[in-house]
Amino acid sequence: MTPGQNVKRYLAGALDVRTGLLAWVEGERKTSALFIALLQRLRANYPKASLIHVVLDNYRIHDSKITQAALAGLGGCIRLHFLPPYCPQHNKIERVWEELHANVTRSHTCPNIKRLMVEVREYLWRRNRIRAGVERRRAG
Repeated sequence: MTPGQNVKRYLAGALDVRTGLLAWVEGERKTSALFIALLQRLRANYPKASLIHVVLDNYRIHDSKITQAALAGLGGCIRLHFLPPYCPQHNKIERVWEELHANVTRSHTCPNIKRLMVEVREYLWRRNRIRAGVERRRAG
């Protein structure tokens, strides 16, 4: 079911492989600005980190001139590591997106994109709460 008239929304996300927590941002288009917003979110989420490593695919927004300028503006605290082409199985976040599609977007009955995005956010927040609980139990 399509919510409305072919309306789309995009997520850019980063998975912390130590905790399993997901950081994400939303946008109406898949642009360098969306990816830069994610990089800024990561910087905000890890303010004490001297270096943040991000593993990603070779999508053009990840290496655009705008992205390169934003990375320089972040002071070199984020380093991008590009996977070989056509290797999505090596990027753990792809499993998160598959789960999201299987549990929310493929089978939804939402009347519009606004409601669908509420369900997407709720799913991802719930996922993070579960992962955070697992992490606390491990540490305790």
